[in-house]
Amino acid sequence: MGFLAIAFGTAFWIASDPALVATLGPPDALQQYADESFTGYYTENPAAVFMGMVWFNNAWIAMLCVIMGVTGIFPVYSMVTNAMNVGQAGGIMVAHGQGEVMLLYVLPHGMLELTCLFVADAGGLHMFWAWVAPGARTRGESLAAQGRALATVALGLIFALLLAGLVEGFVTGWALPWPVKIGIGAAALGVFLIYMI
Repeated sequence: MGFLAIAFGTAFWIASDPALVATLGPPDALQQYADESFTGYYTENPAAVFMGMVWFNNAWIAMLCVIMGVTGIFPVYSMVTNAMNVGQAGGIMVAHGQGEVMLLYVLPHGMLELTCLFVADAGGLHMFWAWVAPGARTRGESLAAQGRALATVALGLIFALLLAGLVEGFVTGWALPWPVKIGIGAAALGVFLIYMI
């Protein structure tokens, strides 16, 4: 919920202030971003190459959130930064009358992708909590137990992020009706949620 609040808050704050939008770049570059670059990002590379790039990037971020979670800082920093970046893109798109386009392009893969990153952050913060409040165990025992539990989470996230990458690479930017694209994204999220349960 905090991610959405930061992303939407940033987007509407930027979009409501033309002077703030102007600080993000030259007007023609921002217009091109809203009209072409944002959507072109999803199709400028072959689908399989693009899928591999986003899968690697998201898996890397998830891994860092899990491993660096023991700090208690990195997962929060990662989510806030990501939310602000999404919000900045949204602010530019909304300011140029393309807010619905962004939503349509983010929803198919974003439902599963963001859920995976939230799970990675939660896992990392569990590591932090195992260190801060180990209970009856020593800190080392508590961290070791939580680390073993997170191995299953990390393995599951690898496959879930592969599925999100497949949706982003082969569904999001391609010529399918939007209800079908969003339905495929929702089905992918459903598969992950069933796996988690």
